[in-house]
Amino acid sequence: MKIPAAAGFVTLMLFCLVHAEICPLSCTCKPLEEMKGWLVDCSSKGLKEVPALPVNTRKLYLQNNSMTTVRTGAFDNLQNLEEVNVSDNPWNCDCDILYLKLWLEDFSESFIANVICATPASSERKPLSQLSGNELDSCRKSLPIKCLNFFWRDLALITFAVVVLILTSFLLNTTEFPRKHLRKIVLCV
Repeated sequence: MKIPAAAGFVTLMLFCLVHAEICPLSCTCKPLEEMKGWLVDCSSKGLKEVPALPVNTRKLYLQNNSMTTVRTGAFDNLQNLEEVNVSDNPWNCDCDILYLKLWLEDFSESFIANVICATPASSERKPLSQLSGNELDSCRKSLPIKCLNFFWRDLALITFAVVVLILTSFLLNTTEFPRKHLRKIVLCV
């Protein structure tokens, strides 16, 4: 009788060690259907960012935390995910939230419906699903446009080419202009 109890204790300890290694400290993890994945509950923990998650997470609850954005790639390794809840967080709907928006749109339209923007003021209380890339602050970053410099340079080159063509045409059509002068002009250009 002592051997089965000891074996059970060792099995329980091994399960706890494996469980402790894969479950984020601030979350609660429960096995689903004979170890075919995990329910990871990180709700109401005051989290400011998504913790490292077990690869075989099937259900993920991150609602009611202090997350304002999700780092790019945070959910990319969760291939078995079936359910996610990220509602009730103070989402900052600027360009950094674009990863979450695109990921949720690919994952499921129903889950993105509950993501409501808290900031900036232009997006406050709007669902993330209704914002386009142009409405997400800082996605419209001004690119350093130096077209004006190219415009003036190109205009000068075109003007020079037109003047040369007009002069050449004029000189070729003029019968009074000696050919020896034409050769000197062409050689100079």
